[in-house]
Amino acid sequence: ERNTDEMSGQFAKKPGYEKGGFADESNFHRIRITLTSRNVKHLEKVCSQLIDGAKKKELKVKGPVRLPTKNLVITTRKSPCGEGTNTWDRFEMRIHKRLIDLHSPSDVVKHITSISIEPGVDVEVTIAQ
Repeated sequence: ERNTDEMSGQFAKKPGYEKGGFADESNFHRIRITLTSRNVKHLEKVCSQLIDGAKKKELKVKGPVRLPTKNLVITTRKSPCGEGTNTWDRFEMRIHKRLIDLHSPSDVVKHITSISIEPGVDVEVTIAQ
C-alpha cells in the first residue's frame, strides 16, 4: 500500500521537501565537472578521487558518465619523397571524456577539486544555478 493523499491521489512528500528539493537549497548549485584525457587510467583515477571527496562531504553525486571516445586519425605516406611503393601509416589519438554532476554549494567544490590531478587530465568546471 502506498501513502497517498485521499483527495488528490498524489503521493505524500517527505518532511523537508518542497517542490522536489530540500528547503535550504537556495545556496546550492548544479556543478558539472568535465574530465578529458588520452590516458584512461589517469582519467579514472581522478574521477574516483573526485567522487570519493564529494561523498565524504555527503553531496549528491551523479557519474562518472562515460562519453564516447573520439578517435582522431591521420593517414600519411611513409615515403618522404613520394617514390617507391605506396605504403601508408595511420596515426591515431584517442580522447576519453567523463562527466560528473554535483549538487553542492560553490565553496565546497574548491575543497573537492583541490586534489592532485594527474598530468594529461584536463578538468573543466561549470556552475549552473
